[in-house]
Amino acid sequence: MKYLLTLIFVLSGIQLTFCQNAYFFPSGATFDPAIPSPEQFLGYPIGEWHTRHDRIVAYFEKLAEVSQKAEFQTIGFTNERRPQVVLTISDPANLAKLEAIRTEHLKLATPGASPNTLNDMPVVILLGYGVHGNEASSAEAAMLTAYYLLASQSPETQDFLKNAVIHIDPVYNPDGRDRHTWWVNIHKGTPPVADPLDREHNEVWPGGRTNHYWFDLNRDWLPLSQVESQNRVAFYHQWLPNVATDYHEMGTNATYFFEPTKPFGSENTLVPRRNYDELNRIFAAHFEKALNDIGSLYYTRESFDNSYPGYGSTYPDMQGGLGLLFEQASSRGHRQETTTEDITFAFTIRNQVRTSIATVRAALENRELLLDYQRSFFQTALSDARGRKSAGWVFGSPDDASRNRAFLRLLKQHRIEVFHLKNQVRGLEKTYQPGGHFFVPSVQPQFRLASSIFDPKTNREIPDSVFYDASAWAVALAYDMKPERLVSAPALGVAISESDLMAAPGPVEKAGYAYLFDWNDYNAAKALNFLLEKEVNVKTAFKPFTATVGGAKKSFGYGSMLVAVADQKIASDALFNLMKQASAMSGIAVHSVATGLVAEGIDLGSPNFQTVKKPKVAMLIGEGISSYEAGEVWHLLDSRVGMPITKVDEVDFDKINLYDFNTLLLVTGGYKFDEKTTAKIKDWIAAGNTLITTRAGTLWAIRSKLVSETLRTPPKDTLNSPKRQDFGEAREILGSKRIGGVVFQADVDITHPLGFGYTDRQMNVYRNHEIFVEPSRNPFSTVVQYSAEPQIDGYVHPDNLPLVKNSASLLVSKTGRGRAILFVDNPNFRGFWYGTNRLFFNALYLGSLVSVPD
Repeated sequence: MKYLLTLIFVLSGIQLTFCQNAYFFPSGATFDPAIPSPEQFLGYPIGEWHTRHDRIVAYFEKLAEVSQKAEFQTIGFTNERRPQVVLTISDPANLAKLEAIRTEHLKLATPGASPNTLNDMPVVILLGYGVHGNEASSAEAAMLTAYYLLASQSPETQDFLKNAVIHIDPVYNPDGRDRHTWWVNIHKGTPPVADPLDREHNEVWPGGRTNHYWFDLNRDWLPLSQVESQNRVAFYHQWLPNVATDYHEMGTNATYFFEPTKPFGSENTLVPRRNYDELNRIFAAHFEKALNDIGSLYYTRESFDNSYPGYGSTYPDMQGGLGLLFEQASSRGHRQETTTEDITFAFTIRNQVRTSIATVRAALENRELLLDYQRSFFQTALSDARGRKSAGWVFGSPDDASRNRAFLRLLKQHRIEVFHLKNQVRGLEKTYQPGGHFFVPSVQPQFRLASSIFDPKTNREIPDSVFYDASAWAVALAYDMKPERLVSAPALGVAISESDLMAAPGPVEKAGYAYLFDWNDYNAAKALNFLLEKEVNVKTAFKPFTATVGGAKKSFGYGSMLVAVADQKIASDALFNLMKQASAMSGIAVHSVATGLVAEGIDLGSPNFQTVKKPKVAMLIGEGISSYEAGEVWHLLDSRVGMPITKVDEVDFDKINLYDFNTLLLVTGGYKFDEKTTAKIKDWIAAGNTLITTRAGTLWAIRSKLVSETLRTPPKDTLNSPKRQDFGEAREILGSKRIGGVVFQADVDITHPLGFGYTDRQMNVYRNHEIFVEPSRNPFSTVVQYSAEPQIDGYVHPDNLPLVKNSASLLVSKTGRGRAILFVDNPNFRGFWYGTNRLFFNALYLGSLVSVPD
C-alpha cells in the first residue's frame, strides 16, 4: 500500500506538471525530468498562490544545483536584507569561460577595441521582472522561463544556450513583492473571489508597488537613490546586455502592451533611430506571433514612455541595448472580474512567459544584428559628440564638498568619465577653479547618457506635449551643479577615482573656546543632528563673520554652527570626542577657535547667534496621503541625516498628544480634517510649534484657512468661456496642460533662516503639479520665489507659464508664536534633489527660529 500511494503521488505530480506545461508553454514541448518544475519544487501549481520571494530564490538555487547550464549569484541586498539574485543560463561550455565572454563582450562599448568579427560572440540577454512589487505575474513567469530554458529538450532551446548568455533577475523589488504576496495570500478565498470589491484586490496603504522606503524603483535607474537600483545598475554594467526586459502590469480591464511605444513623441531623441525603427519592430513581430498563438489580445504604439532614460525599459536604450517594456492586465490577486471574462493569475503569467520566450528567440535570430548595433552605438556616440559645438561640461559646487562627492559618485556609477581640472578655467560668466570644479568630456562612450544628465531641454526641443511621467531629467540641475558647456576642452588633471569619493575633512583640533562648522555643506545636517542627539548645545549664526582658524582668517556664512566649550553639560574632553565623531561620520570639517572675538562681523557671543532646538517630528501617513512623498522624507532622514521620525497614521491622529512634538509634517494628501481638528492644529502652531507642508499639504493649509496665503488662479476669461473642442482630442489637450515634471529657476533669500547655507540666490526647483501660490503679503516671508522667466528644463504649456512666473515656491506664515512653513513644491523629489534638500533641512532644524516680522 505504501508503494502504491507513492506511485499515485508521483503520477499525480507528473500529470499536474504536464497540465501546467501544456498551459504555459508552446505545444509539443518536452522537458528533462531531472529538472524540477516550479510546481514540483513549490508544491502547488503556478498561479494557485503568489510565491514568496524566499521561495523564488530557493527555486533558482535548486536549478543551479541540478543543472550544469545555470549559475546562481547574489548581486546585493535590499533594505530589508532580502537578496537580489540573478540566475545565469547558458551552455556549459559558455559557463566554463564566462569571464572571458564577458570581457570580450564589453569591448563592444570601447571604440577602438571592439572585435572585428561577431560570428562566435554570444548575445547577452537580461530578463528582468517585477520592479513593482504588486505587479506579481512577472516573477512567477521568471521561474517558468528559467525552467523552460533549462529543461526544454527542443533543439531550438539548445541553440539558445549555445549562442546566448541569459541572465534572469526574477524580482527587481523583493521587499515590495513580499508585502503584496502576504496581502493577497492571506485574503485568498477558496474558491477565489473575483469581485473587485473583495479585500484581496484592495491593498492597504502603502501597497506593494514600492520598496521599503516607498520609492518607485522603475523611476530610479537614472538617479540611483535606492540600494536596489545601485546593485542592479552595477550588475548591468558588468555585462551591458544587448536586450533587457522590463515586465509590468496595468489595469484589470486592459489587455497586453508591448513595444513600440508612441512614435517620435514618446521616444528619446538621443537614441539612434535604428532602435525604434528597426530593432523594436523586429521584436514586435515575435511578440505578435507569440500572443496570436494563444489568442491573447494586445496593443502597441498608443501609450507609455520611451523618453525618460531612468526606466528599466529605457536605460538599456542608453547603453546600446534594446530595452523592452511589457504591460499585462492585472488580476491583482488570484481571480478578478473584468468587463468581459474573469482574469486569472495564471492567465497573466502565461502571457508573460510567452513573450519572455519570444524575447530570447528574437534575440537569437538577430544575434549579430544586436551585437553590431551595440558596437555602432558606442562608435556613433563619439562621432555625435564630435559634431556638437561643445567639448564637454564643467560643473561643481566649491562650497559643498559632500554634494560634489554625491554627484561624482552618481557619474561613476553610470560609467561616465569625469576629470579634475588641472588649471582654472574661464567660462562665459565665471571662473572655475580646480578642487571644487570638474569636467566631463563630450567625446566618450557614455556621451548620450552624459548629455541626458547635463543638458536641459525646453518646449522647442521636446517633440511632444503629453508625458507619461516627467519631461525634465537633467540630474545636474537637481544636484545644483550649475553646469556650463565649454567650447574647447580645458587642461585636465587625473580622472576621478574612488578615493575622491571618500570624505577627508582633516583632523579636529581640541578647542579651548569653541568649535565652528559651515552650514553650506550638505552633510552638515547629519553632524548637527548627531550633536543634538547627544544633547550638545549648538547655536547658528544669523549674520556672517570671519574668525581666525589655525592662524588664518576664515569666512563663515549665514547658518554657520557654533559649539561653545564652556556652554555645555559635559566636560571639554567629552565634547572634543563628540566633535571628532561628528566630523568623521559626516565628512565635514570642524574648526577650533581660541577666542570669541572675531576679525570681522558678529562676535561669537552676539545675540545674532541663536540656539538650535532638537526637532521632534511627526509625519502623517496613511490612506489618501502620498506614500511617495512620505517615503522620500523617511528615506532622506534615515539614510542621510540619521534622524528618527515618527510616522503617524492619519486615523490615529486624534489619539496622539500633539504637544509631544514640536514639528508636524503634512506631505501631499487629501486631508479631510474637521473644524475641531483643524483648530487643534492651529492652536498647537500658535503655541510656538512648526507645521511643515509640501505640495497638496500646502493646498490644504490655504483652503482650510489655517494660513492666510492666497492661491493664484487662471484669468477669469479662460475659466468662464471655454472654447468648444473635439472630444477625440481631449487627452492631448488636457494632458498638455499638466505640469508633469519641469525644472524652473527661482530666487532664494539666503539671509532667511530657511535659506541659510546657500551662497547663490539662483536656485533650480522641480515642479510636477498645478498648485500656484501668490507671494506672501508680508515682504519678508517669501523665501523662494520663481523668476520672471523661470523655465529651464522640460515642457510647460503656454497657459501655465504666466501662473508660474513670480509665484511663490516657499513661504512662511505666522500663527501666534509659531509658524507654518509652506513648500509649494516637493524639495525631496525622488531622493535625488540634493539642491533643494537643504531647504527641508532648514525647515526642520532652523524652522523654530523663524520669527516672521510684522
